[in-house]
Amino acid sequence: MLNRRQLLGAGGVMVSSAAFAQTSNMSLPEAADMEEATTQPPLQPSSGPDYNPVVTLNGWTAPFRMNNGVKEFHLVAEPVEREMAVGMTANLWGYNGQSPGPTIEAVEGERVRIFVTNKLPEHTSVHWHGLILPSGMDGVSGLSHPGIPPGKTFVYEFDLTKSGTFMYHPHADEMVQMAMGMMGLFIVHPRDPAFMPVDRDFCFLLNAFDIEPGTYVPKVMTMTDFNMWCWNSRIFPDIDPLVAAKGDRVRIRVGNLTMTNHPIHLHGHDFEVTCTDGGWVRKEARWPEVSIDVAVGQMRAFEFNAIPGDWAIHCHKSHHTMNAM
Repeated sequence: MLNRRQLLGAGGVMVSSAAFAQTSNMSLPEAADMEEATTQPPLQPSSGPDYNPVVTLNGWTAPFRMNNGVKEFHLVAEPVEREMAVGMTANLWGYNGQSPGPTIEAVEGERVRIFVTNKLPEHTSVHWHGLILPSGMDGVSGLSHPGIPPGKTFVYEFDLTKSGTFMYHPHADEMVQMAMGMMGLFIVHPRDPAFMPVDRDFCFLLNAFDIEPGTYVPKVMTMTDFNMWCWNSRIFPDIDPLVAAKGDRVRIRVGNLTMTNHPIHLHGHDFEVTCTDGGWVRKEARWPEVSIDVAVGQMRAFEFNAIPGDWAIHCHKSHHTMNAM
């Protein structure tokens, strides 16, 4: 006789087996690849609901196709070469040619189908950090499903029940795979384009690596003593600027997948935190800030009206600022 825990576990395996089996009956969307480490133009929606797309700092947005009303994406987990600064390239793991992987954009209420192909030398999975979805789609290897073996493709499919800023990363051999750079952003836009509109919408992840001088591969067992504190696997002075016009309403979305918190400080502006892990913040619940602490695993979005000038934005931990976040 199965007890409740065994029954839930068996159900998760049954869902996973179905997801693996589906791939043999589906044509996979194209797995777009990116070689550049510079900020790419926002990807305007070609079909489906309209939205104002984000700009990913030193990154790009995953293309999609519509298939009978479902928005389909294709992620490939694989070894990548990432230019972290001009003249400094690291051998990382990522998605579709880069670390972080491409930003996924969709709209609240849409159904998404995400094909994940594993080209790593070990099993992997993808956890959709912060999204509310069925247990079998949660991407926890050994619990939600058995993990994605090398050379196999798994299909994640779920409805987007809320808008906001979310992340994706493995929940399989996390210490190694996240230390090697496997992560990305998942932006869910409000169903109503008139809700919380901005002129400029930027996003980036905070991540960190321990790479010894003269080497190219991160030390995956490092817990705290990282020597490279990055924005989207990029370090100053080669992080691209966030460009806006005078008076633009600007939103900056930040996700933290490092091992410590980061007080993010913006020079020359007051800003308001407008979105947290739990959702959008009502106007009457906001107050002006110049710094916001982003804890491990958290996402924060803040907004301000752009003032002319060249303004710094950085983590206010001095050793992070110098190394070079």
